[in-house]
Amino acid sequence: MLIAGAGKIIEYLDGGKFICGLVSDAQPKRARLINQNGREVNLPMSRVVHCSDASHPLTSREEQLRLLQETAENRSKMTDEVNLEDIWELIADEGSGSFTPRFLAELQFGDTVSDDNVSALIRAVFNDRVHFRYRNGVIEAHTAEQVDQIQIQQEKEAQKLVLISRGAQLLQEIDQGKRLREDMDESDLHCLEVIRDFYLFSGDAKEADTARQILKNGNFNRPHDPFHLLVKAGVWDKNENIPLLRQELPVDFSLAAIQQAEGILQRGTAELFNDSARRDLTHLAPITIDGPTTLDHDDAISLEEEDGNFLVGIHISDVSHYVRPGDPLFQEALQRGTSIYFPERQVPMLPRHLSQGICSLVQDEARATMSFMILLSPEAEVLRVRIMPSIIKVAKRLTYDEVDLMIENDRQLGILNELRIKLRDRRLAEGALLLPFPDVNIHVNSSGKPHVQLGASDTPARTLVSELMILTNTESARYLADRMIPGLFRAQGPPRKRLVQGTDNDLYLNFRQRKMLSRGELLVSAKHHSGLGVSQYTTVTSPIRRLLDLAMQHQLHSAVRREELRFNTEMCKDFTAVITRTLAQANNVRQQRHRYWLLKYLETRIGQNLEALVLESGPKRVKLILTDILMDFDLPTPGGTRPEPGNTTHVQVVRADALDNTIRFEW
Repeated sequence: MLIAGAGKIIEYLDGGKFICGLVSDAQPKRARLINQNGREVNLPMSRVVHCSDASHPLTSREEQLRLLQETAENRSKMTDEVNLEDIWELIADEGSGSFTPRFLAELQFGDTVSDDNVSALIRAVFNDRVHFRYRNGVIEAHTAEQVDQIQIQQEKEAQKLVLISRGAQLLQEIDQGKRLREDMDESDLHCLEVIRDFYLFSGDAKEADTARQILKNGNFNRPHDPFHLLVKAGVWDKNENIPLLRQELPVDFSLAAIQQAEGILQRGTAELFNDSARRDLTHLAPITIDGPTTLDHDDAISLEEEDGNFLVGIHISDVSHYVRPGDPLFQEALQRGTSIYFPERQVPMLPRHLSQGICSLVQDEARATMSFMILLSPEAEVLRVRIMPSIIKVAKRLTYDEVDLMIENDRQLGILNELRIKLRDRRLAEGALLLPFPDVNIHVNSSGKPHVQLGASDTPARTLVSELMILTNTESARYLADRMIPGLFRAQGPPRKRLVQGTDNDLYLNFRQRKMLSRGELLVSAKHHSGLGVSQYTTVTSPIRRLLDLAMQHQLHSAVRREELRFNTEMCKDFTAVITRTLAQANNVRQQRHRYWLLKYLETRIGQNLEALVLESGPKRVKLILTDILMDFDLPTPGGTRPEPGNTTHVQVVRADALDNTIRFEW
């Protein structure tokens, strides 16, 4: 413990600086003194860092100040002479890691040291802090490992200061249009990476504090300044998909996955005909029915008449032939879980070499498929189901619109249409809920302007395809369930309340009914699916774009070929966890991006009156949905007559900001 009596020169820290003071009166816990700046101070003894051995006479105030100022100046000069690294190397091998300040001062200044020498040594330790630490009157030497860590940290801090200084200047130059990404060096790009991460992840960003300081020093204080700067720098597009970046979902494929995909493409399809278990069905004339811009065709349909019945072939791309558990491509599918479709782009589950190449059922090309040959009676009763690995060649590619125009005059399409009506009626009789909602189709032109249109989701062509896919998925689930094979099964309990019967197209009723549906489940054993009106259900019809379908295709393969099952129950449970997580992430990003483009569309309609359907009307809030783009929102309940649920009204767009995710309407 330091003892500071009258006449002693003590030192204490004030604002990080050493201050000398001459003690005039000392108590056990406090000392009265005059400091080098001429201030009278009543100082707690706990703040004293160093106390001189020598005492000085308490002369006039002027003499005391002169003594203190000379002492402070002298000690400051001596501090510059101290070489702590040399001292540390001298004592690094000593057994003890703690030393008195006087002992270390002697190593620097010689055997006879003054109070000033000791003070200079202590000051040097406080200034440097790399090799030593001062605590409770004792100086502790750091280990070599600690010294290395401290030096690394100091280097980082120095780099951080440089980054902040250069970063603020860089952002100002970007804002003035003087710098683009192509002209930047590595340190500039690192600065932009720091700003990017901060905009995406805020306080959770790795260098959030650095980013804040760069933005503050550059005078960029608005929330979206980083976004606009990154756009100006050419790092981001003006409509960059921020939700996708924030979720950190994989977009690019690993080198191993790309190499595997290229290898598969080079192998071609000739080898398919060497597989004795794979049926050659290239004599059939299946068709694909998709949207006009679809490039990944994963299902085709064929029809043959057989003794007054109809043999319907649903041919699904056999992705499992190319993508197997443990492969780099399968690992990519595990990470993604699904393809994600945005108005402006697609993030595929598998590389385009596969999804739009060898796995896509392209017209006139031999393709590996899993064929579900289902014999239906004229009343659409299932008489027989055969599932087999196969090879097909698509005879014709059709769009939904083309099929809708052809369906009355084309015999094959006419039969399929009659069967889809009966298949749907059969499901409705089992309690299925159709609840058709129009598709919200968003097209983004080359200048980034969105156009929104509603499209019917229940046209004959679309429901023809959906009914045959539901039939295929149902029979796949039945095939596995009957053999007690574990899988990934979708299930849903009955609705809490039933409002809709049959094929009701009332938007208001369908919306209310949706709110009363039970939550869907993903199970490893089959269970009833109320919404679809089937006893068991899975999905196998989209293996190009869904992990669940790819996994179930593998399970079907092993069962049909009578091989060891690809996945046991525990592995299927693991899949349910992965699929649930990845689908939740993908759906979240998809919904946020969908809303972004709707808000971009509404930015062009400020001040316009829009039609809205009243969904719910309460005493404080009214929930509505815009009928032309199906975006829901709420407003304060207006005074006077409360809007009636089910009625339409008009609202006005007052403000819309897609980047800020804000929208404001008024009655």
